[in-house]
Amino acid sequence: MAYDDGLAELMRGDLADLPGLTEKKMFGGLCFLQHGNMICGVHAGGAMFRVGKENEAQALALDGVGPMTFTGRKMGGMVDADDDAMADDRVRQDLIGLALGFVATLPPK
Repeated sequence: MAYDDGLAELMRGDLADLPGLTEKKMFGGLCFLQHGNMICGVHAGGAMFRVGKENEAQALALDGVGPMTFTGRKMGGMVDADDDAMADDRVRQDLIGLALGFVATLPPK
């Protein structure tokens, strides 16, 4: 898998107390899911977050965050955070909060 093990450990620490948390290797990286719904994932060069279309503009306003493009196409409701953004505790926590808020609206799988 092409992802930073240190970043994966950092995310595990941030999400440790979350009920229903699981991990799954996806998209060439490691994804974190709550009750079967993807919250975020780590990959080479940073992480992606599932913030939902309603929260996308707020997430994109954060330093080091851009649109998530997978296979060259923008993925609505998903954002990508570079390594510098992930090293910033405030930015990382803001993204996690937006993603958890969105995922809480989804039914468990």
